[in-house]
Parts: sequence; structure tokens; C-alpha cells
Amino acid sequence: MASVCLSSSLPLSSSDHRQNAFDLSYSHSKFKLKPCTIFGRKCFGNRIQVLRTHTFRVYCESNTEERQVRKCSSFLERALLSSNGALSPDDWQAVPDIWRSSAEEYGDRVALVDPYHDPPSSITYKQLEQDILDFSEGLRVIGVKPEEKLSLFADNSCRWLVADQGMMATGAINVVRGSRSSVEELLQIYDHSDSVALAVDNPEFFNRIAETFCSKASMRFLILLWGKKSSVATDIVKGLPVFSYEEVIELGRESRRTLSDSHDARQHYIYETISSDDVATIVYTSGTTGNPKGVMLTHKNLLHQVRNLWDIVPAKVGDRFLSMLPPWHAYERACEYFIFTLGVEQMYTTVRNLKEDLQRYQPHYLISVPLVYETLYSGIQKQLSTSSTARRIVALTLIKISLAYNGFKRIHEGLCLSRNPKQPSPLISMIDWLWSGIISAILWPLHMMAKMLVYKKIHSAIGISKAGISGGGSLPMHVDQFFEAIGVIVQNGYGLTESSPVIAARRVSCNVLGSVGHPIRNTEFKIVDSKTGEVLPPGSKGIVKARGPQVMKGYYKNPSTTKQILDEDGWLNTGDIGWIAPHHTTGRSRRSGGVVVLEGRAKDTIVLSTGENVEPLELEEAALRSSLIQQIVIIGQDQRRIGAIIVPNKEEVLLTAKKLSIVDSNATELSKEKITSLIYGELRKC
Repeated sequence: MASVCLSSSLPLSSSDHRQNAFDLSYSHSKFKLKPCTIFGRKCFGNRIQVLRTHTFRVYCESNTEERQVRKCSSFLERALLSSNGALSPDDWQAVPDIWRSSAEEYGDRVALVDPYHDPPSSITYKQLEQDILDFSEGLRVIGVKPEEKLSLFADNSCRWLVADQGMMATGAINVVRGSRSSVEELLQIYDHSDSVALAVDNPEFFNRIAETFCSKASMRFLILLWGKKSSVATDIVKGLPVFSYEEVIELGRESRRTLSDSHDARQHYIYETISSDDVATIVYTSGTTGNPKGVMLTHKNLLHQVRNLWDIVPAKVGDRFLSMLPPWHAYERACEYFIFTLGVEQMYTTVRNLKEDLQRYQPHYLISVPLVYETLYSGIQKQLSTSSTARRIVALTLIKISLAYNGFKRIHEGLCLSRNPKQPSPLISMIDWLWSGIISAILWPLHMMAKMLVYKKIHSAIGISKAGISGGGSLPMHVDQFFEAIGVIVQNGYGLTESSPVIAARRVSCNVLGSVGHPIRNTEFKIVDSKTGEVLPPGSKGIVKARGPQVMKGYYKNPSTTKQILDEDGWLNTGDIGWIAPHHTTGRSRRSGGVVVLEGRAKDTIVLSTGENVEPLELEEAALRSSLIQQIVIIGQDQRRIGAIIVPNKEEVLLTAKKLSIVDSNATELSKEKITSLIYGELRKC
């Protein structure tokens, strides 16, 4: 019997459990010593140095037994790692670490409400932590190893979150996508990412992709988050192990119980902590052209968002959030991780149920994309247009007054935008300040009356009592101004999947309309000339570049494209055109200095055959103000003039045609010629 004993030559504190010796025995074995990260100590020779994040690995080359490596989140599984350090946000090393902190602080508070799945779920923070621990251990039981890729193709639900965090907690890398993607795209993502297994939303979704995946992809096993295994097409998946969500949870629960009760069972493994620089997830994004690219985001990237979004969303314990975005979207995902560290309650909804759930749950915050706010705006406008003539005239007049009031208020508070780098005249600034203050004071009583008569009803219908956070696209100015007028705070943000994603956002205290706000903490911006790469001064328009801890590790298996977008100094080329507002000490822009303003994509610029450059975004936003236009794309590259592809809102077009007596009041449809004529009229107005 061969044995080895390592003893510390340093006194160990009680917080280190006074463990100053380790005795391992194996038959016919060679023992080696190698530095690694376990239990907070580092060992060389016969000396052990007590550290927070470094220690040693003792392993055995044995003819009879091979010990398996288990990667763990240092806080989430600290009991298994025999760690007893104090919890601190600064010490999180991996995303799953947040769940232990939240469980201890908010334990029995409800974290998630998921009413639209079978069964409906309401989960506390403590239950959520245990489910993540059980799911991660269940994955280890069925053979998942650290750094393996697992594809997670599913939509928003409480089980998606558990699966996502369970995968990360094992040290594996999840590859995420929604169930609405094409089979070809999903197969390409699965193969390119080197995934070894698949977790899907439900049997119906898997049956849609089963034939292609079973014939062209190598899958070690399949996990169903919802639904029954009996609904899977068994004739296609012969020989493929299929696990339900409940089975994975139960396997993990049993294994955790065994490991907790048996010291011998734990000796079969080598325990390592997940590093903050380890890749946590691969998110595929198509960008503007080409095949999808796999964005590698590390735990450090995502934890930067968790630690720094409070400036944007100062939520409190018990605040309600409504969630409807795809969870694989980096924006939704990072925001979810962040808000759950604050003890909030999140309700899941769907596009179909959004209107009812806004009224039912009265959320304090809504984190969503511009399209949702545009839809809410259109719905409110439609409600006003169908009310009686007197009510409609009063409401629209009061809204115009509120728009004017807020416009003068912004001037008075110095929250307007200006590209001019020159300081305004102090005398003119003083007159401007006095005049805008007087006008806004005159309009204030009418604005307050509008709040009581009109806006109060709107608020009761949509909730969003604290703020709506918009990101993932351009927020049209007229929508931005409308919500400001009715007293609903909308904060616009900016980011990319490649930056985890948030890099700038408007604060409540400095909500400059038309901008995407200041850079978030630890994030730098610069504007460069598209041709020379020269850094441009504030107020100058150019290519936006950003740098910070949230910037991706790179594109998976695509170093050439990574070099094109990410330089050696860590600057990420966003591909967007924009400028940074100059700093003024006086005038209507005195508080707007440093905010970032975007004006479109560099690749979206249309160059006509006349040499004229056209930015399509402004034209598209102007056209979308019309209720008759549902979607529009401006075209015309290398042509003499621009054109547009338009999807009309047929319901609104028909309603307008009836009002103008173009068709009978009983008509159910319009000819293409009449639709085109009405759309042309709207475009001329725009």
C-alpha cells in the first residue's frame, strides 16, 4: 500500500478548518503534485501557503482507479469544496455564484412566476438555488464534463434559467438559441460549436428537428425541459438516451445526498473552481452578413453586467419585472442575472398575453426592445382614435401640451443635445434658461390636468411605474417623446452580443432623449474616422469603438473575424456610426456632455449613383410614425434615387380608407392601387 502525506509548515486559522494534513492511499500508484485551485491553499514541496483563490492538486496515476475532475462554482457549491469564506459580491468568480448570495439574502421571497407552462410555477430564491444545484449535479451524473459544449435550444421559462445556470455550474459551456430558428440554422450552430448533447423546450419542438439531427449530428443524450418523454418520436431516436427535466433533477438530488453523507464518495473526484476567465456560454449572432458567429462570453464578461447595471436600474427588493424577450438574447439574459441579485420578482409573459399581464401584474419595470414600446404606443394611439370626438380632441390637445411642456423643461434643465463643441454665450444661455422656465411653468398646470384626466388611465393599463428599459435596437424619437409626455420613464440603452451586451445607457437622473446615455462603469468609448482610424473630437461623427471588461473573448473557431472586430488593445469595433456630445458649462446642453448618440450602421449607408450618401434609419423612423406603415426598408444602393419596400398595416389602411370615403363602410378589403395611393400620401407627409 503506497501513501502520501502533505503537511503545512504554516499555522492555519480556524476558518481553514485547521486542516494541516492530507493522507491519500492507493495500490500500485505514483503520486504527483501540481498547482491548481482548490480549498484556497497553494502547495509547493512541503509548504502550503494560504490564499483566497489558489491552492494545489494532488492526483494519482493508478492502475486501479482514476479520479475525475469536477469544476464547481466556489460560492454555489462551497459546502462541497469545504469553503467557508464570507460572501461578498466582489468575490464572485462565476455567474452561478450569485444564486447562493441571493438564496441567503432573499430565501423565501418569490423569485419567478411562470404561469403559462404546464405545470405553472412559482419559485422562491431558495428553491431556485436548490434546483440549479440539483440540475448541475444531474448533468454530472449523466456524464457531462467541464468545458464540454451543451446546446440549449428553448424559449423563455423558469426551467430555461435552471438549465442555463445548471450547465454553467458544472464548468460546461452552453450554446443557446430559440426554438423558432430554422432546422438548418440550429444544426449549423450545434455542429460548429462541437456540442455533445442537446436540451430542448419540449417534445413537439424536438420532433420537428429530430430527423435532421439524428441523421446528421452526434448526440450523447437529449433533455426535455417540458413535456413527457412518451411524446418523443421513438422511431427516430432509437438508442438515444432521453431525460426529462424532473429525472435530471432527481438524479442530481440523489447524488448530492450521497456526496454529502459519504466522505469516501467525495474522494473519487478532484475538485477545481471555475475561473472567471473560463468561457460560460457561446451565443451565435449573424451580425450584418454571413453565417452565424459564435460569441464566446466568459463568466467575467457577464459578471461585469451583474455588478454594474444598478446605476441604470436601481431596483429594490420586491420590485416586479415582466419578462418576454428570448432568454438566449444577451440583453434579456444579462438583465435577468442582474435583477435576481436584488431580490426582485419576475413574471414570464408572452407576446400574446403582454397587454393583459401589464394590467394584471402592474410591473415596476419592463426590460424590452423598441418594438414593444412602439406596439404600446400604437395601441394607445388606436385607443384614442376610437374614442368619442370630444374625448379624442381633448386627449390629443393635452398630449401636445405635455410634449411642449417637456420640451421646454429639457431646455431649462440642460438636457438637450448639441454637436457644437463651442461654449454657448453666457448671456444667451441665461435668457434661454429664463424663457424656458417661464413657459414650462405656464404649461405645468395643464400638464398636471392631463395627468389626472388622461395619463392616469394609461398608467393603470400598462403599469411600468418606475421605468421601461429599451435596448437591442433604435428607439424612434416620437415614441421616446410620447412616453416622456405621459410620464412613463423610458431609458434607452446600447450594446452588442459581443459586449455581453450593455456598454451605455441613460440614467434616470440624466435621461437625454435622442441618445443612448453615458458609458456604464469601467467602459470606454471613442469615435474614429472610418478611413484613417484617427480618433475624432467630441461632436464629430465616426465609427463607434468601445472597450471594457464586458467585451467578448472572441468568436469561436474564427480568429480572423475576431481580429477584424477586436484589436490588440481590446477596442471593439461596433460597426455603428455615432458621436459623443461635447461638454458645455452653460446652456441647454450643459448636462448632456459625454452621452453617446447613434446615427445608424456603417454598412447601412446607401451611396447613390450621384455620390450622395443616405442614412436610411432616419427615413425609416419618420415613415414608421404613420399608423398605416407596419414595416419599411429603404433601398437604392448605386441607383439614382432611393426606394422602399413597405409592409402596410392593412387594418389601419382599411379604416383610413373608410374615413376618407374611398370605400364603402361595409368593405372588407382594398385593392393594391388604393393601398399604394394611401401609402404614397403618408410618405409625402413624412
